[in-house]
Amino acid sequence: MTETSLYVLQQLINGLTIGSTYALIAIGYTMVYGIIGMINFAHGEVYMIGTYTAFITIIGLLTMGVGSLPIILLLALMTAVIISSTYGYAIERVAYRPLRGGPRLIPLITAIGMSIFLQNYIRLAQGSRDLAMPALISGGIEFGDPAVFEVSISWMQLIIWVVTFISMTALALFISRSRLGRACRACAQDRGMTNLLGIDTNRIIALTFIIGAALAAVAGLLLGLYYGTINPYIGFMAGLKAFTAAVLGGIGSIPGAMLGGLILGVTEALTAAFFPSEYKDVVAFSLLVLILLFRPTGLLGKPEVEKV
Repeated sequence: MTETSLYVLQQLINGLTIGSTYALIAIGYTMVYGIIGMINFAHGEVYMIGTYTAFITIIGLLTMGVGSLPIILLLALMTAVIISSTYGYAIERVAYRPLRGGPRLIPLITAIGMSIFLQNYIRLAQGSRDLAMPALISGGIEFGDPAVFEVSISWMQLIIWVVTFISMTALALFISRSRLGRACRACAQDRGMTNLLGIDTNRIIALTFIIGAALAAVAGLLLGLYYGTINPYIGFMAGLKAFTAAVLGGIGSIPGAMLGGLILGVTEALTAAFFPSEYKDVVAFSLLVLILLFRPTGLLGKPEVEKV
């Protein structure tokens, strides 16, 4: 293989890595929109809270002398998922449920306000400076000709792919096989009729917020370990990119969120590879504009059918 092809392969690997985490966060947007037709703009801050929770847990365990890497990662993941899910449920219960059924603009403003509130809450509680996540996982696999270009896949990247695959598979099985998953699909199809059939739609909506927050916490731990630094503002851009991924794939479609995240990640990586890195956001959001112009429902989205 030539140097250029090996270089492109390296960027594809990097793009699939970041795109996998975008997909995890994007599912939270697409599930909430699919059921209640609302964009939860505070979802990026839930991801940020999950990252901080994982960071605090890791630091606490290392301070106590815990040296087992699997135990540290497992406890950090469990703590981040529990705390983020609690925040997701509280946000739905306090900020969104009382406004459900009103004009759509009001919940949108509330979501933006909740995002700003959570961002500043963490800034005041933890400080605004960058914090260094402990480098727990290092090393990787290298292949290619060292004299031409050597392609590397870090262990952290492999972990991100495996955890993302397991999370997506578990979610797909839950939605397709479980009783609550069928209730989620019914609620997304016709919330009014689902309520008439005796299904507690408030419970189902709260469940979607919890699931989305849990997946965002998984992404928070993975990205925190991958990049190595965190701050209270990481949720805004990550949330915006994940929302873009959800729209690219088709807002309301879980497979669309997965596809949109991977496309966005690869697009950013290839742009940063061949152009100044400042252009990657320009290209990513330009791609979003083109999709909205020529396919407003996204790649896998379906046009809404008005129920009469």
